[in-house]
Amino acid sequence: MSHSNLLLGAHTSAAGGVYRALLEGKKIGATTIQFFTSNQKQWKGRQFTTNDIELWQSTLKETNLTHLMSHDSYLINLGCPNQENLLKSRQAFQEEVIRCTQLGINYLNFHPGASLGEDVQKCLDSIVESLLLVRPFIQGNLRLLLEATAGQGTSVGHKFEQLAYIINGVKDELPIGVCIDTCHIFVAGYDIRTSSAWDFTLKEFDRIIGLPYLYAFHINDSSKDLGSRVDRHQPLGEGKIGWESFEFLMKDSRTRHLPKYLETPGGVDLWEKEIQKLKEFA
Repeated sequence: MSHSNLLLGAHTSAAGGVYRALLEGKKIGATTIQFFTSNQKQWKGRQFTTNDIELWQSTLKETNLTHLMSHDSYLINLGCPNQENLLKSRQAFQEEVIRCTQLGINYLNFHPGASLGEDVQKCLDSIVESLLLVRPFIQGNLRLLLEATAGQGTSVGHKFEQLAYIINGVKDELPIGVCIDTCHIFVAGYDIRTSSAWDFTLKEFDRIIGLPYLYAFHINDSSKDLGSRVDRHQPLGEGKIGWESFEFLMKDSRTRHLPKYLETPGGVDLWEKEIQKLKEFA
């Protein structure tokens, strides 16, 4: 795989219009991007005009980016035990799916949910039920990607077994997969600091979930230790994970070809350097 075919990018800004996320991606040398289709901290979602969609499509053609990923709102909790907030979450997620299909997005990445101190199994079952509700709205090539979480607070999805449970509940009805966040799984207790550690973790993923369900990575170092369950991103090579981990991802046949999105602190100047470093590993 040549450098031009490597799927590397970052979470770019859609401030001023979603098409701007594409332009920022092109500026940093990305071949793919992740972005928010709407304000991630508000329940009321953006509604696209015909002009929004036309500008997006023309900019997409101009930038030639592929494997585009949306990240849903941080407010959404598809396993919420509070009925009012569960309904709001389901509505917001449905609207996110619709926006993704309007733009022709490949992946919708989302945090599975949080039990908020209630029964974890009920939370997982509620997530399955919530996901099945969006089945009529999924069109085109859109695939829903469960993000492996850090396990901070009462969030679920920090164990491969929990992700597998959700997948098994919807896989016959929905296009589903997993996005591994390197910071998240590390602080959740999965060692990925060395090639041998990554090999063991990927074999565990394959045993419990199945490697065919692994579609993407969020690439982040961690300021917190293995198993701490505290989600704090660091620039690559400056945290507890280290460069060997990211070099492995760029070279191993199981992970090299998969899209990788930076969410490291530092913004466009840092992302440009990190993308170049990852290309050098490959």
